[in-house]
Amino acid sequence: MAQITLKNAAGKDAGTVELDDNTFGIQPNVPVMHQVVTAQLAARRSGTQSTKTRSEVAGGGAKPYRQKGTGNARQGSIRAPHFSGGGVALGPKPRKYVQKTPKKMVNLALRSALSDRAAEGKVVVVDEWGFDGPSTKAAKSALAGLGIEGKVLVVVGRDDAAAALSFRNLTEVQLIAPGELNAYDVLCNDYVVFTQAVLPQGAATEKDEK
Repeated sequence: MAQITLKNAAGKDAGTVELDDNTFGIQPNVPVMHQVVTAQLAARRSGTQSTKTRSEVAGGGAKPYRQKGTGNARQGSIRAPHFSGGGVALGPKPRKYVQKTPKKMVNLALRSALSDRAAEGKVVVVDEWGFDGPSTKAAKSALAGLGIEGKVLVVVGRDDAAAALSFRNLTEVQLIAPGELNAYDVLCNDYVVFTQAVLPQGAATEKDEK
């Protein structure tokens, strides 16, 4: 298992932590990540767009003029697609864009994304945030102490309300619960920050004896 330095909320070393090789140490599978992210974005589409066909447009029940003798092309309804105000030919209809993705593929994509960030040294583990109460200023100071710049994905446990309330007002920070962790959000952010309590796979930790 790979070891990285464990940090505290002030950005100082607090020991070492081992990252599970099955989660943070695999060879990233780019095609799987692409397929899973594409499916995830497709599932977000509402699919509510709709157009009316010629059978749904009001009017046009009568033949506009007689079949022969007018010099015009024969027509059966003024609600045909080529008439102004007519129906739409082959237009969009409400539908679902969801793509079925195997759970093993979703899991592999997430592990690949985390491994990619770990290989770049952009996975940070904090022992605990330890905020006494909600404080955006303290959250911003903590990220600065950790040397984190850019977009950050902070994984916060559901029982750590103070941390969640502290980070939520920072525009460059995205909060996510451990059970909602996914490949798309990992890839959209430059850094991924965990606490020991929410580190995937329950990686073992080793405290310095100093």
